[in-house]
Amino acid sequence: MRHTFDMTPFTRSSIGFERLLDQLGSLSQMDTEDNYPPYNIEKVGEDRYRIALAVAGFQEADLTVTAEGNALTVTGKHTETNNSESMLYRGIASRSFVRRFSLAEHVVVKEAKLSNGLLVIELEHQIPEAMKPRRIAIGGENHNRPETRKIA
Repeated sequence: MRHTFDMTPFTRSSIGFERLLDQLGSLSQMDTEDNYPPYNIEKVGEDRYRIALAVAGFQEADLTVTAEGNALTVTGKHTETNNSESMLYRGIASRSFVRRFSLAEHVVVKEAKLSNGLLVIELEHQIPEAMKPRRIAIGGENHNRPETRKIA
């Protein structure tokens, strides 16, 4: 059973949260999405993440990883081989795919590696210096007071 959420009450009093509200609203549509290829998302550090996609049968030339804005897209174009006549059973999926991931602000793709049928994508949340917490020095009474001069 699917529940749909009405985001109207939130949009009336929220400014700048349109993207987040759109993502929450689209959660109800996630079940219709194809689940191929299977993947894992892992947090491997304070600000580091790893996505591993099972892409058995794909070569590096068949895969494309694209980061654009707050979206990460992995595309696999499987090239057909002419050995389908000699294939008795095909249990390894060999279809093309497009897998999309939404990234939070300031999450960047560090690298992508293909090894042993797994495409591993390393991500890092890089908080800009201006957004990091900073300590503000507290001055004493005389510290912020303008200098006074005695006139003789």
